Amino acid sequence: MFVSDLPFDGAPAQRQRAVGRVSFAATAFNGRTRPMRIEESGSMRIRLPKGEGAGLDAVLVNTAGGIACGDRFSVEVEAQADAFVTVATPAAEKVYRSDGPVSNLTVKLTAGARGRLDWLPQETILFDEARLDRQLEATIAEDARLTLLEAVVFGREARAEHIANGLFIDRWRVRRGSRLVYADTLRLGGPIADLLRRPSVGNDARAFATLIHVAPDAEARLERVREQLSPGQGCDAAASAWNGLLAVRFCAVTIGALRTAICPFLLTFRGEPLPRVWLS
Repeated sequence: MFVSDLPFDGAPAQRQRAVGRVSFAATAFNGRTRPMRIEESGSMRIRLPKGEGAGLDAVLVNTAGGIACGDRFSVEVEAQADAFVTVATPAAEKVYRSDGPVSNLTVKLTAGARGRLDWLPQETILFDEARLDRQLEATIAEDARLTLLEAVVFGREARAEHIANGLFIDRWRVRRGSRLVYADTLRLGGPIADLLRRPSVGNDARAFATLIHVAPDAEARLERVREQLSPGQGCDAAASAWNGLLAVRFCAVTIGALRTAICPFLLTFRGEPLPRVWLS
């Protein structure tokens, strides 16, 4: 059959988009954390490099090479009672331009009694005309410890790229026991670069990060954390505490300035080495 013989109804072909899911659980055994369950599908993978100490390092890998045009990904991580899990990514996640469809990333985190879960992916970089809807939900026991860090960069610095048009929705919900202790939703749409220039929004910054720490002693660490934050050098930072949690926000003109501020802060704050993939 010749190509000219094929029927054509005038409708464009629907793209085949990336879909991926990872579900991972870890348990405490003889004073160490060990993997208990791993489920993978599509383009999402989880790797468990050999680490030092009693905790378990997990690395999320997106074999699709990025996020674009309606891709859908979901991640579920559970640190069971007394387990300690750190989750990172091997590189920055890139969100490419879209001609309309919105990509979706859903993250669900759980920490059991006396468990500890550190969510430390590297930064998300949004290209011009990227469209991403991201949801993060965490549920932890009253005596568990949870540290969340997410960084987002608007436009590729090396290309002096600005987000002339795009969409970024970021929803965070954290529950401790049965109580909702933290809820935050960010929505930026349209000419994002113009919005970020406003003093009340970004004050011309293009790289941002939020750290949320929920633990029995979270509020008591506030003054010490404020002493550790170094304003200036292209990155402003501030901390506050309430409702059994500690929040730190970073606002930088470049990703380099953001990393320069975050890396030493994390080393001191966590009392643990940075994930090795952050250094590669």
